[in-house]
Amino acid sequence: MSKHKYTGYLLALVAFVVLLWLDQWTKQLAVTHLMNQSDVFLIPGVLQLHYLENTGAAFSLLENKMWLFYIFTPILCGAILYLFLRLPNKKEYHILRVILVLLMAGALGNYIDRIQYQYVIDFIYVSLIHFPVFNVADIYVTCSVIVLFLLILFVYSDEQWNEIVSCLKWTAKQEENES
Repeated sequence: MSKHKYTGYLLALVAFVVLLWLDQWTKQLAVTHLMNQSDVFLIPGVLQLHYLENTGAAFSLLENKMWLFYIFTPILCGAILYLFLRLPNKKEYHILRVILVLLMAGALGNYIDRIQYQYVIDFIYVSLIHFPVFNVADIYVTCSVIVLFLLILFVYSDEQWNEIVSCLKWTAKQEENES
């Protein structure tokens, strides 16, 4: 493995740990300062902090179906990690690596809550548009998915997507080259 690739992996790992820590820290702040308390109005009529225990996914979809998350989150994280490690080490794919780190941090941040509490701690509420209550991990996932769609629509060419897809295919020849 080249020094440049090793450094990239190390930076991604540090970023992942910091993002995961930030998510878990903000959730603990929410438990400490918001649980069983009145909402905190940051911008009245627009943004407030509101403690919520979410037993589902975004918009409370799949409420009380934790077993689905227990099964699919590790599978999703494994797929993300596999793609991250197999992605060509080219400058044009650095943003895709950032997206994968954000997705993994968001998925694992909420997975930790589901394992620890059997619900996800949400606490950010945009009351102006009555948007569902969310947390920092949700921000990671939402932002990374939006950027991914923008990359698909406006940045990456068909050839680049073909290269990404082809890197996911494991062949005996690739195995020999990596040895």
